[in-house]
Amino acid sequence: MRPRRFLPSIQLLLAFDAVLRHGSVTAAAEELNLTQSTVSRLILSLENQLGHELFQRQRRRLIATSAAIAYQKDISKALDLILKASMGLVSNPEGGTLSLAVLPTFATRWLGPRLSLFLETHPGISVNLSTRFGRFDFESEAFDAAICFGEDIWPGVAGTKLFDERVTACVSPDFAEENRVDSLESIQQLPMLYLESRPHAWRDWFEGQGEATNPGGGMMVDQFSMMIQAAISGLGVALLPHYLAEVEIAEGRLVPVLRSAVPMRGAYWLVWPDAKSGDAPLSEFKSWLLAEAAGP
Repeated sequence: MRPRRFLPSIQLLLAFDAVLRHGSVTAAAEELNLTQSTVSRLILSLENQLGHELFQRQRRRLIATSAAIAYQKDISKALDLILKASMGLVSNPEGGTLSLAVLPTFATRWLGPRLSLFLETHPGISVNLSTRFGRFDFESEAFDAAICFGEDIWPGVAGTKLFDERVTACVSPDFAEENRVDSLESIQQLPMLYLESRPHAWRDWFEGQGEATNPGGGMMVDQFSMMIQAAISGLGVALLPHYLAEVEIAEGRLVPVLRSAVPMRGAYWLVWPDAKSGDAPLSEFKSWLLAEAAGP
């Protein structure tokens, strides 16, 4: 049994959450399409139900207490869970739903073109995608699983490796004509393109080519898609995962430099919270994804 005193209505919680997010009753009222006085009454009703003051009143302003700020973090997660569950029911009333966080360029260039195959063979499962960078806390974000990059999975999650990282250095055809790119020494003199999340990638690439060196400087970007465009524009040498480089090389927009598909530290992983290990949609997706990752 759930005591109703500790289960405020959605209307009360939405008003509370909106006031905390905006820091203003006026802005919260605009978001909820309510009057300011209605929002204020809802906040007061929530305080009366909980028997705890959440705001200090100062000249008609509501100043959140430290307890209210902590409470809102949990309430916001709960509202997100309710929202995703309701959206999943509406979009797929007969089957399960998988909420997946995935690296942006991996999503558009590797997973996206393949995902229709999964949906065709698993018509009862809906997949919701959101892009994220790096590791994150499953407790703070309501995802069933994530595809990420790293040398290993981290404590508190379960996971399986999809495939190792292999990279290819690439330049535009015009850049290759205007600059020497036929030796490690010549590459060291050229501007290099770096990914923020992999600052040591160039050093590892040189080691993979058989030479330990400290590479030069260059432009820093936060996504491979930006790096690809920078390289096509002739801004430097891009170090790309081979599954990405293959596309631009085949189209003639980039050309490989020296040895291609050099093994690197790190791999792509499918990870999920331990509590989700038995979920049927996740199990089906994992089996399909591993088969795709093992393919050409």
